[in-house]
Amino acid sequence: MRLVCFSDTHGSHHDISVPLGDIAIHAGDFTRTGSICEVKDFITWYAKLPHKYKVLIAGNHDKCFETDKEAALSLISPDILYLEDSGVQIENFYVWGSPYTPRFLNWAFGKQRGEEILYHWRKIPLQTSILVTHAPPKNILDTTHKGKRVGCQDLADVLEALTSLRLHVFGHIHEARGIHKQRDCIFVNASVLDQKYKKIISPITVDL
Repeated sequence: MRLVCFSDTHGSHHDISVPLGDIAIHAGDFTRTGSICEVKDFITWYAKLPHKYKVLIAGNHDKCFETDKEAALSLISPDILYLEDSGVQIENFYVWGSPYTPRFLNWAFGKQRGEEILYHWRKIPLQTSILVTHAPPKNILDTTHKGKRVGCQDLADVLEALTSLRLHVFGHIHEARGIHKQRDCIFVNASVLDQKYKKIISPITVDL
């Protein structure tokens, strides 16, 4: 099964060359300002990709999924599997998605570190084999251009119990893009825009 992973397209999706595969996974921040207009444009584009399955979560820029949720959800095509603290079985894989990140300023889906964000991470089922979050876990592909580790320790702690996890896809920290293997799991920071939102980098493919 070939999975094509990308994140943080921020409205630049029309300029991205998406490799062929079985499952496309977008880990949030497909808009810049979170407007309904931006969502509609992205969903129209994403639904036309040839991948059999298309998974999508929101990110901190995708504000209307928090502030005008009914309108935003009404735009989701039946061809797209939108996950928000929810999961879906895709053939042999159980996929879970969550948009939450540790709170920063007034962005969407921000939660305080500790019990507030743990409320969401504890919902991740133990049978999850593919996890899609916008936030990275602490100390895995989470280093900013200033050298600071900003991932979520609470998420990292919960991951320890997910013994069936084979792939964790996230984004958020553009400059930390890459692949990291730890135990039996592949971690992918799939950001496709650089820190300055200018350079476009290809999505990352993973075979499971």
